[in-house]
Amino acid sequence: MKYSEIQNELKQRLKPKRYKHTLGVVESAEDLTRRFGGDVKQARIAALLHDCAKNMDDRQLLDMARAFKLPLDSVVIAEPQLLHGAVGAVITKTDFDINDPMILDAITYHTTGRTQMTTLDKIIYLADYIEPNRDFPGVDELRAMSEKNLEDACIFGLTHTIQFVLSKDGLVHPLTIEARNDLILQKWRK
Repeated sequence: MKYSEIQNELKQRLKPKRYKHTLGVVESAEDLTRRFGGDVKQARIAALLHDCAKNMDDRQLLDMARAFKLPLDSVVIAEPQLLHGAVGAVITKTDFDINDPMILDAITYHTTGRTQMTTLDKIIYLADYIEPNRDFPGVDELRAMSEKNLEDACIFGLTHTIQFVLSKDGLVHPLTIEARNDLILQKWRK
């Protein structure tokens, strides 16, 4: 599918607020890719499709994850919305015929992060966090940081996520902790 065709299809599938967010993520991903390197086309497609499963309810996400034999752990079973990235990657492949493993991984891990994040993974994770429509305490600091250092901005974002989830007595996905620790260890090794 052409980019414009995907865009038109998503406009039909997503709620207007989610679609506006998606376009903001595309804008931020393009900017981050120009700043830190990578393939702008890959970033645009991954950003455009990153939330294609976001409007699914918990039961739909779990059913689809089971149907496609996606890994289910106790955290995603308790918090099925964490599956929207992995399920979104399946939709990206099945409905939009996109098979680029870099794009599929960036969509899969855009919420949780993971160890050994690629530049594209980091860009989509961060673009989702800092897109122009986001407004939360610390977003301006994170935007400023994202202009200077991709890894430091991702560490800040992961830390903020962990702190936010803990403040709500929520469950922190192990991949998020592992992603943060991995980025810090890489920084220490430099």
